[in-house]
Amino acid sequence: MPDLIVNVDYTAVLRHLAPGRQPDPAGVAVRAEMAGAVGSFAHLTTTRRPISERDIRVLREMVQGRFSLGVAPTPEMAGLVLDVKPDTVVIMPERPREASAEGGLDLILDRSAIADTITALRGSNIAAFLSIDPDPEHVKVAHRLNAGGVQINTNSYAGQASPSTRRRMLARIVDTVKMAARLKLRVLSGGGLDYRTSRPLGLLKEIEACVIGHCLMARALLTGMESAVREMIM
Repeated sequence: MPDLIVNVDYTAVLRHLAPGRQPDPAGVAVRAEMAGAVGSFAHLTTTRRPISERDIRVLREMVQGRFSLGVAPTPEMAGLVLDVKPDTVVIMPERPREASAEGGLDLILDRSAIADTITALRGSNIAAFLSIDPDPEHVKVAHRLNAGGVQINTNSYAGQASPSTRRRMLARIVDTVKMAARLKLRVLSGGGLDYRTSRPLGLLKEIEACVIGHCLMARALLTGMESAVREMIM
């Protein structure tokens, strides 16, 4: 199994169902690290929901491992990243309707904004990953844009697909991972993964970490966060 990065966005979704600051994404991140996760991920949007700006600043202080922040390719978000200084940044769509058909960045429409954001982050030595569809051609674009790595969107693979479709999507992921390795790009994966669908990705040594959130939070409601994380990384 690659390293595990816990997506704490779903903690914030639960928090918004009632007034107050509980459950706290930073508290979840700390417990996940204690159980073996290498770090945490949060996606900040311009609406500051469900993750708030306060959340990411607290996470930056509390996370001892790797803090990864997802943002859209905009000057506002680039400026905030340079202030917060996460360990890595995943440049990703602001909203689902701005994504490609499979959930990754639109590398044609947003190419200029993506390039500007990468340039700003590289100037401060912050690793910039691009959220892409499982497509080797998208890896080539990421390489031409000087990204430090890619995060392969696995929603199409991990979603409600038939066994044959899942096998086909897994083959596409493998091809995408191999292309990234040839171009010396770091590789993350994430999107809809659970205890079952993450296992085949664990056989791909080129994937350094999987970003997983919803299934961990659902399991944690039954067993606790530490137990849910330990089960995932076994």
